Amino acid sequence: MNYLGRRLVRAVLLLIGVSALCFLFTEMAPGSFFDEMRLNPQISPETIAALRSHYGLDQPLAVRYGRWMKSALHGNLGYSIAYNTPVAPLLWSRTKNTLLLTTTALLLTWMISVPLGVWTANRSGGLLDKTINLACSLLVSIPELVIAVALLAIAVRWRILHVGGMMSTDAEGLSAWAKLQDVMLHLALPAFILVLCETAVIVRHVRASVLEVLGAPYVQSARGLGIGQARLLFRHVLPVAANPAISLLGFSLAGLLSGSLMVEVVCGWPGLGPLILEATLSRDLYLVIGGIMFSALFMVGGNLVADVMLLALDPRIRREGRDAH
Repeated sequence: MNYLGRRLVRAVLLLIGVSALCFLFTEMAPGSFFDEMRLNPQISPETIAALRSHYGLDQPLAVRYGRWMKSALHGNLGYSIAYNTPVAPLLWSRTKNTLLLTTTALLLTWMISVPLGVWTANRSGGLLDKTINLACSLLVSIPELVIAVALLAIAVRWRILHVGGMMSTDAEGLSAWAKLQDVMLHLALPAFILVLCETAVIVRHVRASVLEVLGAPYVQSARGLGIGQARLLFRHVLPVAANPAISLLGFSLAGLLSGSLMVEVVCGWPGLGPLILEATLSRDLYLVIGGIMFSALFMVGGNLVADVMLLALDPRIRREGRDAH
């Protein structure tokens, strides 16, 4: 529990640091939401000043941050100027879509990466291993944006998958099963982009971890005892090689989440990405901060999940926690 307690304290401090930096950087950024209003001669400076006062933007930075922190502890992340509505419900409606995309991509990535990494490590040096390593190296070296735009162009050109939005315009009259299929067809392209980019990274890490364990003396002894290859790999090698991979889980979730925000914008998936971009362009202060905080919360949560899994699977960490206690 001491181990998890330290991780939880770090997570809270990290979120506080992110929120402080958000306020600082938004204060340093040029312009404000009311710049276009000032260009309109029909809107008086008094009206703009009243609006700034209404949203608390006339207060010093430290005062605004203190009020926001107090409200955030009660689940209130401020008020969106552009939408004229509380930030939290607005973000949550989009967050569900981002979580659907990210969770789907995370599950598919690990379902593909772990068997592929084990398989290539077991056939190290072979033609297929070299081919997969070359493909992974190419995917890692190409920017994710380039891959997303290229696949989007292919999908639009040949009409392979549905692009834009979460459902078709005529989906309201469909049955529940047909609606689910329609959502999956819209989800397929952004999820495929994320899986393709992240799998290239995970496969290389899993392969390296398994290769390291395959060279251990106990593995050679197990082979000498006649243990089958599949049982040796998945019952004896993979559990030992799993710790570095589990440590990578939190970073994998962070990578998928940050990548999903960009992919959502490119593919038109109605998640947090387009909302944060729109809020940034319009300088909708509290919506930008709330969106970044939601993203940071999910990244920190992913790292905590990885820490819990490590604690459950690695007795050395449990022993360190007891010794420290």
